[in-house]
Order: sequence, then structure tokens, then C-alpha cells
Amino acid sequence: MATYNIWTVGCQMNVADSQKLAAGLEQMGYTPVPEDMDADLVVINTCAVRQHAEDRAYSKLGTLKKRREGGAEFSIAVMGCSVGPKIDDLKKRFPYVDVWAPPQQFDGILELAGNARDVSEGELGSLLDGGMARTWAVPNGPTAFVPVIHGCDKFCTYCIVPLRRGREASRPVDDILAECRFLAAHGVREITLLGQTVEAYGHDLEPGGYGGPEGRPDLATLFDGINAIDGIARVRFLTSYPKDMTDRIIDAVADQPKVCEHFNIPVQSGSNTMLERMRRGYNVELFEERVARIRSVMPDAAIVTDVIVGCPGETEAEFAETVALLERVQFDIIHVAAYSPRPGTYAARRLADDVPMDVKKARLQVIEALHAKSSERINQRLLGQTVEVLIEQIDELGRATGRTRAGQLVHFASPPSTHLGDLVDVEIAEVTAWSLRGRAAGVPELTVI
Repeated sequence: MATYNIWTVGCQMNVADSQKLAAGLEQMGYTPVPEDMDADLVVINTCAVRQHAEDRAYSKLGTLKKRREGGAEFSIAVMGCSVGPKIDDLKKRFPYVDVWAPPQQFDGILELAGNARDVSEGELGSLLDGGMARTWAVPNGPTAFVPVIHGCDKFCTYCIVPLRRGREASRPVDDILAECRFLAAHGVREITLLGQTVEAYGHDLEPGGYGGPEGRPDLATLFDGINAIDGIARVRFLTSYPKDMTDRIIDAVADQPKVCEHFNIPVQSGSNTMLERMRRGYNVELFEERVARIRSVMPDAAIVTDVIVGCPGETEAEFAETVALLERVQFDIIHVAAYSPRPGTYAARRLADDVPMDVKKARLQVIEALHAKSSERINQRLLGQTVEVLIEQIDELGRATGRTRAGQLVHFASPPSTHLGDLVDVEIAEVTAWSLRGRAAGVPELTVI
């Protein structure tokens, strides 16, 4: 029996890529194992957005090298954003890796796996056709990620993604909806549509009488299509980009009952001068106008953002503008990271990393404190309220975990009759900045956990 293990780090897109590859391997007769030491094929799916993620992948490779030197026989493949244009340098540094695969380019890994299993050319060819576009992973839970657009055309000064994942390329509408129907048939209740800039979906597709700009399909087109699929109860989407977020898309979120009122819109900085140095392509005024537009049609919409502190040249005044923006907008969640230069980006080549690390850490702590305060204030509004939760986990003691439509994590004691993927009304009895606790509505004998 041939076995495989995939180790994944990074964003949801990487998770989706790993699941897609796993589906192809299993079609060739491979079986997943939880530990790499038991695998005939070990795949490392890497992230290059931050140095820490790359360091973890390289440490993993070092461990595999020692196993090889100890006489273990297995294949090693590396995929993902760390596999960039300088692949020859990686081959020299890690000569024991059998295959290097850039994002979404799994052919080499499947060929390696197929040759080891004597898979026929016809079977292997069908898997490689279209870069695995027709290989869909059988889900192992009630939620699933569906990439709809790959790559990014924005080229922010600090970001490595366009250099590693390439330019924006949208999948055909029919292909996406077919995958969503497949997932629904296998028990998926919630789908998250993925893209580095998800609202850019469809701009590169041919016009065809769709309702998007110039008759092209857009994200609202996908919302319409998925809303008609039986079994799917919820649709999410990320990550958003302010300039691509049209009124049509916002209105579609408000109008389509299955689409969650949950937006992930990175602002990165609250300073216009900093945004210009980042080459973000918008200003604070446009960002706040889009947030206001969302809240005008969905007053209770959850809005999540990302912030980077300590980018090249960030002054105390510019950081103060970021703090002021966060206090004005009151985000449900703030993801914050300290800037670290990524080789190959414009910032790494042309801008000095001139904010000291102790200053970056101090600014990070300020934003984290703002996040805790803002999130807890927003969550407090739910105390004593009943919310709809989609169950994602149930442990052996009947303790369930799931999320609201707004994305809040909820822990509660579930009735014995509930199952993964069920939608349950939960009375909220306790709140923190990070999660909610309660009991299934109408079942008073169950205790709060």
C-alpha cells in the first residue's frame, strides 16, 4: 500500500491546494497517513509571505534529510509559494528533494507518484489535464474552500504573492459551480470562495451576458449560482480588496440568503502616505466609504481587516493614523503582523527596513490591544441573544464548536441528536474577545461549556 503525508503551512489557498493534490494522489491508490515517518511520499506545502513560515518549512526539510541519511526510503516533494523563480538555488540548497512544484502546478508531484505506482499514461494524463482543474477533494467535514481566482495583479511593495502565484487568472463559472455541487453531494454545508483578491474574479473571462462589468461574470454571479445549489447553507468569501468591491457585489451579499454578511477587507495602514508607499492603490477615504456602504445595507455585518506595522519609513504620526482608523471603524477582528522584508519584492530591493524591531513589537501590541477591546465590545452585543451556529466539531463529550454567520467561534453543549453540519440556534451566555459560549436553544438541561 502506497502512502502519503502532506504538511501544509500558510493561507486557506494552500489548504485548498493540498486537498486538491490529495484527491489526485488518492485516485492513484495512495492512502494518507498522519505522520510523515510512515509515508512513501512526503509533500511540504510552503508559504513565503513571512519569514517564519519559510523557516518552518526549511526546518521540516532538515528533519527529512536526516531520515534519508539514516537509510529511510521515501520521496520528498515541495510545493507552494516558497517555490519561486529562483528554483535552481533551491535545488542546490536542498539536493535531496525529488520534485519542486510552484503553486497550482502539481504535475511533477503526480508524475513522481504515478511512476512509483506504475499508473498508466492514460490515467495519469487525465489527472494532469488542466493542471488538476477537474480533481476535487472529497471533504472531511461540513466546510470547504473553493479557489475561484489564482494569483494577484496588485503588486504591493511588500508582498511576494504576485511573484510566486503569478497574475490573476479566474476559473470558469461552470467549473466552480460543478465543484460546489460535488461538495454539496458529499455533505458540505458551507463553502468559502477563495482568491488573493476575490472580488477581482471574472475580470479576465470573456463576456457572456453575465451581470458583471461589461457582461463578464463576477463574484455576484457565483453567489447567484451557489445560492441555487441544494445542501449548501452558507457561502463565505475572502480576501477582499477595496477597489474591486463594487456596489453590485455588496448588494449581492445583502440580497442572497446563503451569503454570510462577513467581509475580510485588509486596510494594512490608516495613513495615506503609508498606503502610497505600499502601493495599495486606494486611500483611507475610499476604504472608509466602502465600509460605510456595507454598513448602510447590512448594519450588523462583520468586518475583519489586516494591518502591517513597521513597514519601511512608517513614522509615529503614520502609525497614529492607523490607530485612529481602527478606533473609528471598530472592526470585528484585526489581524496584525510586523513587517519583514521578503526577498524579491520592491520593498526588499528599494526600501530600507528602518523601523527597529522593538518599535515594531510595541506597535504590534498596541494593535492587539485594540483588537481585543473592539472584538469584545462587538461580541458583548450578543450576550443573551440567540445566534445560528453551523456545527464544525463535536467531541466525545458532546461539546460542539461552530461559527455564526458573522464568523464568531461558539462553544456549546449540543443535544445528542445534532450532527456535524447542522445549523443550531444557540443562546449566548458568556462572551470574550475571542469566542462565545452558550447552550442549544430550548434545551435548558444542557449546561454552558
